[in-house]
Amino acid sequence: MAKAVKTPVRKEVKLEDTWDLTPLYADDAAWEKDFRKFEKMIPGLEAFKGKLGSSAKTLRECCDFEVKFNKLAERIGSYAQLKSSENVADSAYQGMLARYIHVATRAGEASSYMAPEIQAIPKKKMDAFLHSAELKPYWLMLERLLRYKPHILSENEERLLAMQGEIAGSASQIFEQLNDADMKFGMVKDERGRSIELTQGSFRSFLESPDRAVRKAAFNQFYAQYEAHANTLAAALNASVLQDVYYARARNYPSALEASLFSDKVPVAVYDSLIEAVHANLDTVYRYLEVRRKVLKIRDIHFYDNYVPIVAQKRAHISYEQASETVRDALSPLGDAYCKTLEAGLGRQRWVDRYENQGKRSGAFSSGSYSGPPYILMNYRDDTIDSMFTLAHEAGHSMHTYCSAKAQPYQYYDYPIFLAEVASTFNELLLNKYVIERAKDKQTRAYLLCREIDEIRGTIVRQTMFAEFEKNIHAIAEAGEPLTLEAIRAEYRKLLDAYFGPRFVIDEVLSLEGLRIPHFFNAFYVYKYATGLSAAIALADKVLEGGAAERDAYLRFLQAGASKYPLDVLRDAGVDMERPEPVDAAMAHFKARVEELEALL
Repeated sequence: MAKAVKTPVRKEVKLEDTWDLTPLYADDAAWEKDFRKFEKMIPGLEAFKGKLGSSAKTLRECCDFEVKFNKLAERIGSYAQLKSSENVADSAYQGMLARYIHVATRAGEASSYMAPEIQAIPKKKMDAFLHSAELKPYWLMLERLLRYKPHILSENEERLLAMQGEIAGSASQIFEQLNDADMKFGMVKDERGRSIELTQGSFRSFLESPDRAVRKAAFNQFYAQYEAHANTLAAALNASVLQDVYYARARNYPSALEASLFSDKVPVAVYDSLIEAVHANLDTVYRYLEVRRKVLKIRDIHFYDNYVPIVAQKRAHISYEQASETVRDALSPLGDAYCKTLEAGLGRQRWVDRYENQGKRSGAFSSGSYSGPPYILMNYRDDTIDSMFTLAHEAGHSMHTYCSAKAQPYQYYDYPIFLAEVASTFNELLLNKYVIERAKDKQTRAYLLCREIDEIRGTIVRQTMFAEFEKNIHAIAEAGEPLTLEAIRAEYRKLLDAYFGPRFVIDEVLSLEGLRIPHFFNAFYVYKYATGLSAAIALADKVLEGGAAERDAYLRFLQAGASKYPLDVLRDAGVDMERPEPVDAAMAHFKARVEELEALL
């Protein structure tokens, strides 16, 4: 009999396969010493209350103290979070993280006066402060804070809005309880005749089954539950949308969309341009769906035919060391300094916690701090090429953090979400090009092409459809029209018809998909996935087709952090997201990949 392979407990994992957290803290005792220091600093946050408008010098002292406090808080929190991820069942480290969160919450309460007190400083006086040498290091940080001044209400009004905080999350909580806890989807037989529970997690696996009858049965059984709870789900989504509209109006924003875009200083035109550019290139999506239909040898293509692989993945055997070497070689266009830093991080400097152990957090993430290395959690498997791509993705995040922390002061190193996915998907694009060019057989090349095509389709096209749906349903509510179940279904059905094309069969229950997407309860977020990958494709093309100037522009992007607004950071790198060209270029890249796949198949 074959020997059973057991997942090791943490203490059985080789030291060299784990991350080295000593650059943060030598041991738990060192962390404890800083934690006590951190806790004792909280009264220092309150010491400036009522004094911030007295002089530029006092405001500078407050900013300096807050940066010092936040740097220490980040270091303490990073260590606690990373240690707790090693084994989520380890009560000692879960307790460490809980202690940090408790004290950090107290610190937030102690410093809550700062923003409104700064915003209350008279404009003439504040302008003088901002032009002083004292506040030069904090000019942009303060300018960003002052942008919110027109949207800050009176003290009593702010108090009333704050009191609604717990109620504000009710719609999302109701959705999560119904969607993740109460709804049961029953059992489905897979292609091997095994009866398996249909869940939110297993639904995608069923849609990837090579047996079409299994895919169809899972799809219909899954959506039958949404049909049965459609009115409740529609009411929850309606409540969430009305909440967005209420807060936007209360804070004097023209619309809920503009309220959401405000923090990143992104014009509505960027959002609209994304939608228009994707619409202009939907013919390529239809073309790919037709390729998929033909390869699957089916007469009509439905949603449940959308995820099954049309090219089988060959069994991979890629060790972590081989993956690290391949990722480094694929990223060689970024120069020796970038690659040597990454090679050291993935290897001897032990940024990466490589393999699964019992109780370890699932999935993968990059978690950097200003004071320590940009660590990577992996659950690496050598039997799938996906692990190598995940490593490249997380390494992109980590190198972004590393470069930004090296180049920027603390207050400007943490780049916004709008930019976060650019560096990670950039790395995946360079890796995919590298391995496609070196593929030894037609099947591997076709598989890699399909992988990239489906990534672009899922990230740019599908997320743009979601973004358009969010815009439309908020506009309905803002016009004072009822957002009923029928209105939600009708709006979503129009988008399904537009994005999947005339030869795609839309099952009527698919119009309920708009009721099951968790992101819709955190409105106007998903468009950032689409803009991020579009920007990454444009930058990857520039680096691969250009020379030293294009490479250096990209490296400056990695170093920019939050030193400018995100659109300005991308513009400096050579990508103007206020114009349609980056999304058009991304869709042209998508078209070229589809044509390559057609030629192979």
